[in-house]
Amino acid sequence: MAQSVRLAGAAAVPACAMVILGASGDLAMRKLMPALYDLDACQQGMLAETTRIIGAARRSLTQEQFRAHAADGIKRFSRSGFNDGCWRRFAARLHYVAGVEGAAGFAHLRGALEQIETAANLPSNRIFYLAIPPSSVLKWVEWLHQAGLINPPAAAGFTRVVVEKPIGNDLASALAINQGLHRYLAESQIFRIDHYLGKETVRNFMVLRFANSIFEQVWNNHHVDNVQITVAEQEGVGTRADYYDHSGALRDMVQNHLLQLLALIAMEPPATLEAEAIQEAKLNVLRALRPLTPAEVASQVVRGRYDGGQIGDQTVPAYLEETGVAAGSQTETFVALKLSINNWRWSGVPFYLRTGKRLAKRTSSIAIHFRPLPRILFAEHADLPANILMLRIQPDEGFSLTVSAKHPGLGLTIQPVRMDLHYAGVFGAISPEAYEMLLYEVMLGDQTLFVRADMVERSWTFVQSILDAWSRENPRRIAAYPAGSWGPPQADELLAHASHVWCEP
Repeated sequence: MAQSVRLAGAAAVPACAMVILGASGDLAMRKLMPALYDLDACQQGMLAETTRIIGAARRSLTQEQFRAHAADGIKRFSRSGFNDGCWRRFAARLHYVAGVEGAAGFAHLRGALEQIETAANLPSNRIFYLAIPPSSVLKWVEWLHQAGLINPPAAAGFTRVVVEKPIGNDLASALAINQGLHRYLAESQIFRIDHYLGKETVRNFMVLRFANSIFEQVWNNHHVDNVQITVAEQEGVGTRADYYDHSGALRDMVQNHLLQLLALIAMEPPATLEAEAIQEAKLNVLRALRPLTPAEVASQVVRGRYDGGQIGDQTVPAYLEETGVAAGSQTETFVALKLSINNWRWSGVPFYLRTGKRLAKRTSSIAIHFRPLPRILFAEHADLPANILMLRIQPDEGFSLTVSAKHPGLGLTIQPVRMDLHYAGVFGAISPEAYEMLLYEVMLGDQTLFVRADMVERSWTFVQSILDAWSRENPRRIAAYPAGSWGPPQADELLAHASHVWCEP
């Protein structure tokens, strides 16, 4: 009988076969193998004893070569660090199947998988992680189906398929991908990963808001002045130019990461903590996003592209000088936008979103700016700063609350001070990496942290209105900004119209 493992505060996960399709690629080495190793490492022990991890790819590797490849990724990227004893335990779980492509390759995979399951006394619980280019997803799911590797939802052994973003390149392609997936899989079997949803601060949003009366009572348009979401990257396009130059910041970041963060921070209290209730609450936020008119896109959306500049002591090239970027490219590397949520809670509150590459630093945060008080008691002083609740998603996970306080001394001097919580400092432990949490949730079958088909389609509906407006611009308006800055000045002007300024993350 397959056994499962339980740690204090964590649910047991069932024994299963985790099949990573595209296992010889970068995602498997940098993220998936280190995450699975950390779940299984000595101090965690979160994988069931008989769970097996099967790498599958076209590339011809021996099992020992695959294990060496996995060990290299774990040594470089594991959170818990490489340990010989933990590695031996983990390596015993690893198998590799080469030549997996096409109907014959997937038939071979089925035979190998059944042999592994029999030898390990595993039930037919199978997770297929599609660590492959998005353009290949539907074809590979079809091959899984043809090989008889997809069980119906009611079968004794579960089948779950994990799909990486992006889900489509526009609304039409997203609809086509979802329809293609639903041809062979029920929605309950599909796990669309957005790694931001696995980060500790993001997972703490609901606890912070719904378990603390001080916040929930003021989480509305009566008390909140504006909300700012920033996802800034210091690196450039790097080796992803071929993908990124056909995508850009709006498709790559806003459609998924930023709108998912927006939905989490703005949703109504869910009826329960069940996945369906939470996903429905998030979906209702996306439903309340009205697509922008062309005039609104022109006035409420800023796009930019980085020029050369200085990042620390490094001189970096402009986007158009990066290897792999097409000459005359019209792709944006920065987007800032103002949007509104048309419901009772948030009516009249502007939400500002910005994301970009080659910005001043790597950081992701959400800043809740509360409405200022009337200047009555302290009218003779300078403007009192607003209270700001800052939720830091990365790299320093935690949150802070900025309040006004009297500076020590004989006079009455008021200044803002920050009450700060750092997760690592308070709880004395390093938070699990996002992929650890997400893979754990897939094994549990909990879809709370994953993106449902209708959420993908609603996000694309909003983003499509911007893409359509941009497609009609001639010439396209793309503002330049120097690498190492916070983006083009037009992004500051976007807020200045309402007497707002971007909060320093």
